[in-house]
Amino acid sequence: MANNMTDTITTSQNNNATTDNDNSNVAGHSWFNRPVPGVKQQLSAPLTAVETEPSTECSSCHSMITNTALIFNCYVCPHCDHHLPMSARERLQWLLEQVDGELGQEFVAKDPLRFVDSKPYPERMKEAQTKTGESEALIVMYGKLRNLDIVACAFDFRFMGGSMGSVVGDRFVQAAEKALAERKPLVCFAASGGARMQEGLLSLMQMARTAAAIERLRIAGVPYIVVLTNPVYGGVTASLAMLGDIHLAEPKAMIGFAGKRVIEQTVRETLEEPFQRAEFLLEHGVVDEVVHRHQLIDTIYRLLAKLCSQPNVSA
Repeated sequence: MANNMTDTITTSQNNNATTDNDNSNVAGHSWFNRPVPGVKQQLSAPLTAVETEPSTECSSCHSMITNTALIFNCYVCPHCDHHLPMSARERLQWLLEQVDGELGQEFVAKDPLRFVDSKPYPERMKEAQTKTGESEALIVMYGKLRNLDIVACAFDFRFMGGSMGSVVGDRFVQAAEKALAERKPLVCFAASGGARMQEGLLSLMQMARTAAAIERLRIAGVPYIVVLTNPVYGGVTASLAMLGDIHLAEPKAMIGFAGKRVIEQTVRETLEEPFQRAEFLLEHGVVDEVVHRHQLIDTIYRLLAKLCSQPNVSA
């Protein structure tokens, strides 16, 4: 009986060993033949134009727009219709179908006061010239707007805030004198923070000079149209920007003499929107019309053709 029990235990152990070997063989076989997952290639979306081209962020809706799209859309955001700033040279080349020449390049700013704030005035001028590629804050060109010969000037706000110094006054007066001599209408795109403090009283005198030149145009019956862009403040508002025969403004342009914060500190009241916006000034009779940039050239041409008694070729 002991032998029978021994045989039973041995047989059981042998069966268990056989089962373990079979299981290990099956496990090993299945492990070697398991499906091996391959490395899946991550399919990335193709790059958009915004990621591959130089782009600009809209200051209103913060969407990214390619510079090419902005140029074709006249620097108007296609998402929220916000009017982004244009440089003075781009503005004039956009307005004039044919540019016949440029005025005032011979004028050079000087430093009669030896003015120094955080840096000397000549150094600040060089930085602005390097940044913008322009020699001053006002660009003057003359040429054709369809069938009309006109003189046009534009402020570049990137150049020291479009501030009006002696050279800006010289160029504007030269533009007005050419318009007067040849009886061509004058168009001015204003964008400025005011008179240039680095030139002191000399910059303030440009207010009187430009006002006198505009008065000569008025007496001679030569049209003068002002387009107020964002922003227009200070001595420019108090002189050449508010002496036009017709005042147009781009949507939501900030226009005033003193800044909003300065006024709030003076009157000790909070001034809500749209205070100092173009639409606010239109309601109060300061601006004649608020014009979208896409319709601005047609509007300027239509007004000039009427004032100059010329046939409207777009009619």
